[in-house]
Amino acid sequence: MQVASATQSDARVTLDVAIALLNGLTAVDGDDAGRSGDETEPFDVREVLDEYGFTRAAKASAASIDRIGRRVAELRPLFDGLLGATFDDASAAVNEQLTELAVRPTVVAHDGVGPHLHWSSPTATFDDQVLTDILMSLAIELCEDGTERFGRCAADGCGRLFFDGTRNRSRRFCDDRRCASRTHTADHRARRRSA
Repeated sequence: MQVASATQSDARVTLDVAIALLNGLTAVDGDDAGRSGDETEPFDVREVLDEYGFTRAAKASAASIDRIGRRVAELRPLFDGLLGATFDDASAAVNEQLTELAVRPTVVAHDGVGPHLHWSSPTATFDDQVLTDILMSLAIELCEDGTERFGRCAADGCGRLFFDGTRNRSRRFCDDRRCASRTHTADHRARRRSA
């Protein structure tokens, strides 16, 4: 995976991809999960991983990509449980998931990406690598900021998760720009009516 800027850590970028995958793969409150922004185009796990810099995604087998989709979707209760959870409860849930994976950190440089950590061995399957990266990134975030940067979209009828990487922790909406736009428009109209 490739870090987009000096202010983003590998862990934060990995949490962003985890949230993007969770929101795309799992149904939330009647939302069109499993679909991308275009209503006719199915959600593409490989494309999301590639977009976020997981260089092995392009060459990974269809079976491995399918396993990633299933395994990430199974993490939904863990991520939902982070919202408002205590550190002890959140860390216990993450630790339980980590016992299922072989965490073997290695320093690597490949595919034009500078030195970075892989949390799994070089021989790990791609789906094990992705899941281990997600869970280790979650563990790092819990140690740094607890659970306060995880949230649910404030737009009526949404319910997607988000990870708030802003400095002042002011994020209120998911990545779907329509959510913020609809909410701001409705708030503006309500203020005009009351004035």
